Amino acid sequence: MGAAAILLSNRFSDCRCSKYKLKHVVRTHKGAEDRAFKSVYQEQDEDGNIGVSLSKSLMVVAGETLKSNITTLGPLVLPMSEQFLYFASFVARKIIKMKNVKPYIPDFKLAFEHFFIHAGGRAVLDEMEKNLGLTEWHMEPSRMTLYRFGNTSSSSLWYELAYSEAKGRIKKGDRAWQIGFGSGFKCNSVVWHALKTINPATEKNLWTDEIHDFPVNVPAVMPLSA
Repeated sequence: MGAAAILLSNRFSDCRCSKYKLKHVVRTHKGAEDRAFKSVYQEQDEDGNIGVSLSKSLMVVAGETLKSNITTLGPLVLPMSEQFLYFASFVARKIIKMKNVKPYIPDFKLAFEHFFIHAGGRAVLDEMEKNLGLTEWHMEPSRMTLYRFGNTSSSSLWYELAYSEAKGRIKKGDRAWQIGFGSGFKCNSVVWHALKTINPATEKNLWTDEIHDFPVNVPAVMPLSA
């Protein structure tokens, strides 16, 4: 069962019945770099089975690609105060060569109320939580989606949005950031603006019947299925 039937329209008249407005899309593709291109690729093993290979440098490549993506997205969504602090840090480190100045990590919680992150595994989510300075509440939709549905790649972003809707968390005016990753290596950011408060009593989705059971306590080490 899918997370939701997604219908996009560019007709202004559809604003009256729409739930969200698309604000920004930022796509970053590192395919021109050999290390990035070879970080996730399909190949055949000695027995003739075709599968996907992940290189040891995958997490490093993912981090670099995310950084490039955020560098483009930041000026579009961050308040001027955060942009100034980032710029000042950059000048101090790169131009004045002040070695004791650490790179400034912008507080994206000032730009977004909701974060929906590619649920590709616990390590991915842990790293994103740390790097973006997010709370358990922000990470809950991603972690619960990974727990219930497993790694569904970038489609997990729609399960996560549905989770927040079922929890009654989406309010009119809220801003949501979807972050997806893929082979290439690439990182895509999509920014949504909520046009109305979502009422979970009337807006049903695949979480509705079980949402009262979540969140659950996810064990540190997930057991392997039989």
